[in-house]
Amino acid sequence: MAGCSSCGGERRDRSPSSARPSVALAGNPNTGKSSIFNLLTRSRQHVGNWPGKTVSRVVGTFNVGETRLEAVDLPGTYSLNVSSPEEMIARDYLVSGEPGAVVGVVDAANLERNLYLTIQILEMGVPVAVALNMMDVAASRGIVINADRLSARLGAPVVETMARKGKGIDELKSAIAGVLESAGAV
Repeated sequence: MAGCSSCGGERRDRSPSSARPSVALAGNPNTGKSSIFNLLTRSRQHVGNWPGKTVSRVVGTFNVGETRLEAVDLPGTYSLNVSSPEEMIARDYLVSGEPGAVVGVVDAANLERNLYLTIQILEMGVPVAVALNMMDVAASRGIVINADRLSARLGAPVVETMARKGKGIDELKSAIAGVLESAGAV
C-alpha cells in the first residue's frame, strides 16, 4: 500500500473487485454530482440542495459504447481529510482501490474552492476526468474559464457540463472512457 499524502490515509492497490469498472463521482456538496449520476445512469435519485443530502454511496450502471460501467455517487466532501461520517464514506471509497476512475464534479462558479478536492484525488494517482459543472451559473456571474488550459494544468480531461440542462454528458462519457482506457481499466 502506498501513502496518500493529502488524505491522511493509505491508498490501496488498484485491483477491481468486479469485472465491471467502477467510476466514482466525487465533489463538494451542491456541485451537481447526483444530477450527473442521474443523467449517466438514467436514474431518478432524489436530488437535494442542502449539505449532506447524499449520506451514503449510491450505485448505478451506464454504458459507454459497448462497455457497461458502474457509477458510484459519493456524498459531498470538501477534502479527503474527514470531519463527518459522510466525508468518511467518500474518502474510504476513493482510497479503497475500487474505483477505476473518478469524475471530479466541480462548480464552475466556485472553481478555486472546488479544485482542492480534485487536486487531492489527482495526487492519489487514480485516473480523473473533471466535470466543470454549472457553466451557465458561472457565465451569468461573468466568470470565464478556459477548460483546455485547466485540463493542461491539471493533467486530466476537463468537460464543461450543465447537469440541470443535460448538457455535456456525452462528452463526459467520452472523457471517462478515455481515462479508463489510458489506465488499462477497459
